[in-house]
This record gives sequence, C-alpha cells and structure tokens, in this order.
Amino acid sequence: MSIERSFVLLKPDAVARRLVGEILGRFESKGLKIVAMKMLTVTKELSKQHYAEHVQKPFYPMLEEFITSGPVVALAVEGPQAIAVIRAMLGGTNGREALLGTIRGDLGLSRQMNLVHGSDSADAAARELAIYFQPHELLTYASSLDPWTCAGDEK
Repeated sequence: MSIERSFVLLKPDAVARRLVGEILGRFESKGLKIVAMKMLTVTKELSKQHYAEHVQKPFYPMLEEFITSGPVVALAVEGPQAIAVIRAMLGGTNGREALLGTIRGDLGLSRQMNLVHGSDSADAAARELAIYFQPHELLTYASSLDPWTCAGDEK
C-alpha cells in the first residue's frame, strides 16, 4: 500500500451552500491529510485546461458555465490509497442516487451540481494537481496523528 496524493475540487455549489468545512472535516476525520488548499474562481481558460477531455462534448458549455459561476476550493489530499478512498467517500455522480454516507449521497440532490470533483487515477491526480498548484505549494509534513491513522505496514 502506498501514500498517494489526490486532487479534490470543492465546486461553486459546495462553497455557496457553505459546505466547505463539512467536506474538509470528512476528509480529515477519515485520516486523510490536507497538504495544499486554495480558494479561487475558475476562469474559462482554466476550465478548458481542467476539463480538456470534455471541451468538444455537447454538455461542456453548461459545465463551463457552472464551474466558473463562483469560487471553488482546490485541495491536495494525501493518505494511503487516497485516490480510491476519496472516490468512495464522494459517492456516485448523481446526488439523488449516491449512497447515504457518502458526501454526495448525504449533501447533494443533483447530477451536475454535485459539490465535489476528485481525481479518478494517479495520472489524473498528477495532471490536476499541476494545473492548480505550484510544486512549492504542496507541503510535506508530519502530524502527531499520523501513527493513529493506520498501521505502519499499511502505509
């Protein structure tokens, strides 16, 4: 098992609904570590970079309108198998169908306004982290809680 870094984006609906603290708390309560965080407004150019694989799709204009509609919070999150753990915590894309206990299942009702984006692979995480963070913004630090999140042979 390895320590991974993943990218998470709290979307404009999460910020507008004042769910940032709740969502951050879920990641931290799980034992994941926030190693970078910033609030920003996604520009059209940044949207095209982040969603490059979707730019030519018919739904992209609506996606761009949504993601640029208000502030977002970009996170770099670290932990054992962080990518898979975060994806499981997010739940299904549609909040109406996502399992209770997941972020989207507990807090969302929409497919498009689904509160949060999380990288779906190590390659995507590396690409997305590089879009939103400079290398010096990604911190490495020890926490007194680290030994209590999982056994040494699980890291």
